[in-house]
Amino acid sequence: MNDTLQATPAESAVTRADFDQLLVPVYAPSQLVPRSARGLWLQDAAGTEYLDLTSGIGVTSLGHGHPAVLQALQAQAAQLWHVGNGYTNEPVLRLARLLTQHTFADRAFFCNSGAEANEAALKLARRHAALRHGAARRRIVACQQSFHGRTLFTVTAGGQPKYTEGFEPLPPDIGHIPFNDIPAAERAIGENVCAVIVEPVQGEGGVVPATRDYLLALREFCDRVGALLIFDEVQCGLGRTGELYAYMGYGVEPDILTTAKALGNGYPVGAMLTREAVAASLTAGTHGTTYGGNPLAGAVAGAVVQIIAQPAFLARVREASARLQAGLQGLMREFPGLFTEVRGAGLMLGLVLAEAHRGRARDFTRAAELERLMLLIAGPDVVRLLPALVISDAEIDAALQRLRATARRFLAPAA
Repeated sequence: MNDTLQATPAESAVTRADFDQLLVPVYAPSQLVPRSARGLWLQDAAGTEYLDLTSGIGVTSLGHGHPAVLQALQAQAAQLWHVGNGYTNEPVLRLARLLTQHTFADRAFFCNSGAEANEAALKLARRHAALRHGAARRRIVACQQSFHGRTLFTVTAGGQPKYTEGFEPLPPDIGHIPFNDIPAAERAIGENVCAVIVEPVQGEGGVVPATRDYLLALREFCDRVGALLIFDEVQCGLGRTGELYAYMGYGVEPDILTTAKALGNGYPVGAMLTREAVAASLTAGTHGTTYGGNPLAGAVAGAVVQIIAQPAFLARVREASARLQAGLQGLMREFPGLFTEVRGAGLMLGLVLAEAHRGRARDFTRAAELERLMLLIAGPDVVRLLPALVISDAEIDAALQRLRATARRFLAPAA
């Protein structure tokens, strides 16, 4: 640590090497350091332009720098930034009204992230069960290969041991079942279960949609024993599947829904939505957050929801999905033996690597970056695409062209 403080210019030069020296190494980021972006197009410090099919892991669903969202932020920033939770504010009340009008929910709780929304949902489920059924009703059932956040509670619910190793002891009474396995779910959901938490489309677990029969069965089993059904729609919600929320396409309503990521288009905000009778279990002082639902977050998220909730907008997402999926199927035919499947829903898609290339999803995304295309992975075997929902036909065609170039580069013999 320096003994003296030195003034640092606001625009002092930084490079990717500064990450390795200054930040806690919980990430292994690309060498690319973005500097500016508009829509789906991003530039680095050298001015090189990339087509972004990541949306910041499904966050900037309206694209970078969307004018209506920017205007909402600027207008609110000139008026009122923050008040403590001893007060409320107009933007968050408008946002709550929007979300409850457009969903099954009667009540909303606002926080700063998807992990916090899931933390709130799990706490609510246990408290609701304790008040209704007694302290013995506390078991939570989750799915293997799911992802619900990085708090100790939510990472335990996630069902991926690689995220919990070294953080023991873990919160107890959380069990895991295979995804899309109805008999396993029926065996697990007994009288000691307070809640079942599930992603309608698993994201980090490989972009795997739930079957309608599976979600219907979870609803039936929860109703049978008086457990709550929680849908984690942090990644698959807010237009990503072509519905405002994925549950709407399945025709299965949860008791609690969590949402974040796209909700703020890059501004940190999350929400837990629930029914009146369930929400009543949380009373003043039982849960809270300092920043959650502040005026800036409320204004930005309100603008986002108003845009995405429009029927014409969601219809365009479905249209764009059909075009992109058709192109990806064509890519599979053009490069046999590279991918085995295109799976997912809407504009949440995964390319499953063939056996000969298993474990190399990261290598594929690195090759894509050399073709000025930004992609994601969903585990070691799946290349994940989460483009902004405003992607145009021309941008879909450009993405497919760059994917072809990436495939050729990836398959080329080593020099």
